[in-house]
Amino acid sequence: MSIFEGFDNHEQVVFCNDQHSGLKAIIAIHNTQLGPALGGCRMYPYTSETAALTDVLRLSRSMTYKAAVANINLGGGKSIIIGDPKKHISEALFRTFGRFVNSLGGRYITAEDVGTSVDHMEWISYETKYVVGLSTHLGGLGDPSPVTAHGTFVGIKAAIKSTKGVDNLAGIKVAIEGIGHVGYYLCKELHAHGARLYVSDINPEATKRAADEFGAIVVDCDKIYSLDVDVYAPCALGATINDKTIPQFKCSIIAGAANNQLDKEMIHASELTKKGILYAPDFVINAGGLINVYTEVEGFHKERALEKTENIYPTLLKIFALAHKEKISTAEAANQIAEQRIREVTKVGHIYSTHNRYKD
Repeated sequence: MSIFEGFDNHEQVVFCNDQHSGLKAIIAIHNTQLGPALGGCRMYPYTSETAALTDVLRLSRSMTYKAAVANINLGGGKSIIIGDPKKHISEALFRTFGRFVNSLGGRYITAEDVGTSVDHMEWISYETKYVVGLSTHLGGLGDPSPVTAHGTFVGIKAAIKSTKGVDNLAGIKVAIEGIGHVGYYLCKELHAHGARLYVSDINPEATKRAADEFGAIVVDCDKIYSLDVDVYAPCALGATINDKTIPQFKCSIIAGAANNQLDKEMIHASELTKKGILYAPDFVINAGGLINVYTEVEGFHKERALEKTENIYPTLLKIFALAHKEKISTAEAANQIAEQRIREVTKVGHIYSTHNRYKD
């Protein structure tokens, strides 16, 4: 197999190495047809460089589809830094990474992701203007987690509407895997609307907080998949929908904020359809974070991001309807809609542009 085929038609993959700061990073630009590639920078202690490369390629491709379905004029990109965020954080490392981002001249815009924060984005901003997700005192919109959570909440309502005919969440049982920033805010919204919560996380302090504040029932991490609930909401890392977990599911809906939830995208999407489980494609339901940073690029306020995130509801209903009509999985339907938008833009010419903030 050629190297280009292995990169899944990515436009550019950049390997970043700096001995002084200890930086080992990969920036993947999948597609810039709709605009500059935007995607967060994830820091994670990958077991191998191959695992890191596989993750960044999958994540960046997902960002292309996420922006297309959300009707945002951005392309798909992502970056990863190999390292433990509890041990290897330093200003030198992130400023070095910022210089690599800057060398791409705006083809890629970074933001925070798993293992990174608004503080790290500030260090990056010392070296490049191609960074969003900045704190409010630097003119950014701050932590995008509440917006991502709100989009996921809206998506769960759409899935309930599609399966039950109403979107009232009172009494709906939701199992949430991963109570980090997004998972916490999702619990908060669901609890406020009367949902019954079951939570799991490798961090006992996170689950205790959810139990104390929202009356959530804490379950073991390996038991979350087999609960008899209405909704399973994966909000941790990806690939939790796999050969091992699918036989355990008793839920009727899978709708969560994690990226790359399907271990084998089309195979497992098809298996969920056969099992009668409605799957809300991850790159559609978790688009709130991207919408938030795009709103920052546009120069608008947080309220604008929350308003645009409401569009996840009709978008998912459209995807569910197309999947039902064509007798295909919801993942296939979402991909079709994303690819159609990219093709339509291609016909009328490249619209690549950036906000004034990025122009000299």
